[in-house]
Amino acid sequence: MKLTGDWSFPTTIKFGVGRVTELESACQHAHIKRPLLVTDRGLATLPVIRRVLDIMEDAGLGRAIFSQVDPNPTEMNLAVGLTAYREGAHDGVIAVGGGSGLDLGKMVAFMIGQTRSVWDFEDIGDQWTFANSDCIAPIVAVPTTAGTGSEVGRASVLTNSLTREKKIIFHPRILPTVVICDPELTVDLPPAMTAGTGLDAFAHCVEAFSSPHFHPLSQGIAVEGMRLVIQNLRRAFDDGTDLSARAHMMVAAAMGATAFQKGLGAIHALSHPIGALYNTHHGTTNAVCMPAVLRLNRPAIEERLSSVSPYLGISGGFEGFCNFVETFNASLGIPKRLSQLGVIDPDMDRLVKDALADPSCGGNPVELTHDNVRNLLGSIL
Repeated sequence: MKLTGDWSFPTTIKFGVGRVTELESACQHAHIKRPLLVTDRGLATLPVIRRVLDIMEDAGLGRAIFSQVDPNPTEMNLAVGLTAYREGAHDGVIAVGGGSGLDLGKMVAFMIGQTRSVWDFEDIGDQWTFANSDCIAPIVAVPTTAGTGSEVGRASVLTNSLTREKKIIFHPRILPTVVICDPELTVDLPPAMTAGTGLDAFAHCVEAFSSPHFHPLSQGIAVEGMRLVIQNLRRAFDDGTDLSARAHMMVAAAMGATAFQKGLGAIHALSHPIGALYNTHHGTTNAVCMPAVLRLNRPAIEERLSSVSPYLGISGGFEGFCNFVETFNASLGIPKRLSQLGVIDPDMDRLVKDALADPSCGGNPVELTHDNVRNLLGSIL
């Protein structure tokens, strides 16, 4: 099977090795003539960004770049990015990278013509309707990891630098116009980052599948996403040049982000405040939280996970699935406890409060309370 495709769901996707060379046609499709490339600091100096900039320049698109993006992007990063966009008289964004670069790039395109604060568009109720949709700039997304799936998402995660809270900013129009998924761009991703981002995709699929909300389309996507991660993440971890494994992981990441329209849950409700307060890697934090959350949710998801486990190649029903997750984490170098990620003597009251306030709570199959969230945190510290 040739792992190449042109897809129109959930947006226009050009998938396959070498397809980053089609950046010019992607910009034409999005009506972008003067793009600003947005990426994170760590990626900005690497060959992958130089390659993208060269492609842009050869296509007559310039080589303007903004890279003042933190691993957990903030409104301060956004403000500087908006200034760069205005000063360069740009007409669209090419967002390149993992979740931080993609999320911040989408926010620059979204906020460039808004007059309200970005926090007015938090994903609460219909607050997205406060935005002026006509002034949102077009976006071309080029992921360089296989994890967040932000390239096919209608939201970005932004950390409030004052309150140290992660907020989800949502608008349907920040779904990128064109996505270029080129597995070759992920080949140089180090093993630890391959594991952390890949397990982020796995968490998206597991939580979407576990969510009690009715969304059969997302349910099916989540199952196949889990299978692809299970079959390919260890291969990509062991051999970063395995383009077949890399390709399937890029698909799984996009599937996870598509599936979690059905909802997320306690894994993300915990990892958002942990990341905001202690600057841990999001996907790795999700992986640490997953075994304890699965067991909390057992009464609501045991039958569901048991029924799908044989398709995933896992025996032993629900207990077998939980044991698999713990073994899978260990094989990828994921620690068992948050203290191993640098979360030492945490502010438990603050973590519990912020977790219960996180919108992901609404998708957890077991109601989250002060007591069970505190117990969850205590079990993984």
